[in-house]
Order: sequence, then structure tokens, then C-alpha cells
Amino acid sequence: MKFLKSHFALSRSQQNGIFLLLLLIIILQVVIFSFDHFISEPESDKIDPEIEALVKSLDSIKSSKKIKKDTIYPFNPNFITDFKGYQLGMKVEEIDRLLAYRAAGKWVNSKEDFQKVTGVSDSLLNRIAPSFRFPEWVNRSEAAVTRKIHEPVIEVADLNAATAEDLMRVRGVGEVLSERIVKYRKSIGGFLDVIQLQDVYGLNEETIGNIQKHFRIISKPDTNLKNINTIKESELAEMPYFNAVLARKVIQYRNLHEGIRGFEELAQIGGFPSDKIDRIKLYLGFN
Repeated sequence: MKFLKSHFALSRSQQNGIFLLLLLIIILQVVIFSFDHFISEPESDKIDPEIEALVKSLDSIKSSKKIKKDTIYPFNPNFITDFKGYQLGMKVEEIDRLLAYRAAGKWVNSKEDFQKVTGVSDSLLNRIAPSFRFPEWVNRSEAAVTRKIHEPVIEVADLNAATAEDLMRVRGVGEVLSERIVKYRKSIGGFLDVIQLQDVYGLNEETIGNIQKHFRIISKPDTNLKNINTIKESELAEMPYFNAVLARKVIQYRNLHEGIRGFEELAQIGGFPSDKIDRIKLYLGFN
């Protein structure tokens, strides 16, 4: 009681000073507590780098195990065992059918064969068939059969009777080239050999090959092989690959050398088309 009396006996300014001091002490305590909590809290969230690396390693191992579990590696379905079939999700009777089929010396060469022999469902087949791997000879034979089935039948027509419209059906031959082929054919009296297509301006080897798939020389023009040592100059001038000037040079050379003994000699004549000797041989000889 004496203490209370002595306390309340203080003046108002003294009382206010005591309360202010207590208030400052409380505020200071709150500030110190908040600051310690603010400093220590982020540190508690920090993770040791070694621990973090270990966690990541464990996660990667788990994920890789999961992938390996669901992965079906490539395999030849002819060598499926009981255990392998069980792993793939096949039923016991389906595995037994395959084993019995193989025991008889027969082979499965396609996914269709596999389903036919085992009787597996479409869903299971679609899941495991992408992993089927057959020998190379099986793949080659299947590709050959596919080409044979899907390869269109090409009707071969007479190149010497083909119209410009007929030739335009060939890949690479347009309106201009088709007209050019017909015009050249007319100028030489008809093709004696497909090699003469090389003389048509604008035709490359690929296009000539395409033409040969659709056309061949069935009806040849009525021509006889002429003897180069007896043919007349006027007659030679009218032959394909010759003109009046070249024919005169050939006859002059023949007279000067008392005959021509081989096509090699013709190359010595100025202006002679040596690159076309193989076509000239279709019209001239030495008999």
C-alpha cells in the first residue's frame, strides 16, 4: 500500500515519463523480435546445394525407370518366349498358338500374319507392332510386292505412229516438244532406232527414258542400207544427217581415195558430223 501511495504520489510528468519509458521498451522488444524473424526466415528456406543435386538425381532415376518400364524395344516376333509374351500383354493361349506355329517350321513375316496366327486384339497389335523387326529379305520382298501391286500398267505404243497428243501424255513432254518430235520424225522418214530421239532439240536423257516406257519402234520405215562407195551424190544428199554440201564432200573424198574403207575415214572430212556416226550407220554401209 505504501508502494502504491508512493507511486501515485508522483507528479503527472513523472508518471508520464515512466509510461513513456515502458512503451519504448515494449516497442523495442517488438522491433527486435520482428527483425530476428525476418533475418532467420529466408535462411530456413535455403536448401543445401548437395541436397538439391541429390534430389534431382533421384527424380531423374525415377523418371528413367518409368520410361524403361513402358518402352518396348525392337524385336522379331518369331522369337517371342512365354516370358516375353507375358510382358507384352499376350494371353497364354495366344502365346501357345505362336509357339505351335513356330514349332511346325513356319514363320511370321508381317503384323497381319502375327495377328492371324495368335489372334491378338487390334489394340494390342497396334501397341506392339511398331516394334516388330523382320529380316531384310522379308522387307525387300514386301517392297517388291507393293511396287508390283501399285505400279500402273503401261501400254506400249508405236513411236512412229504416235501423234503429238499421244506424246504429251509422257512426263516431261509438253506441247512444244511433242510437236518437235513429230516434225523431226517426218523429216527423217520415221525413226529406225530410239537413239535418234537424241537429235530432237530439247529432249534430255530422262525424258527420252520416259518416252521409251510408253513407246517403242514397231513399224520401221521402208529403207535399205546403202553402200557408201556406190551411192550417188544426189541420193546421199537426201539421206538423214546429210545435205548437198556434205554429200559433195563425201563423194569427192571417195573419188580421191578410191573408196571409203571405214566410218573412221569419214571423220577426216571437214564438217562431217562425227558425233552422229552411230545414227548414220542405220542408213549407210560398205557392202
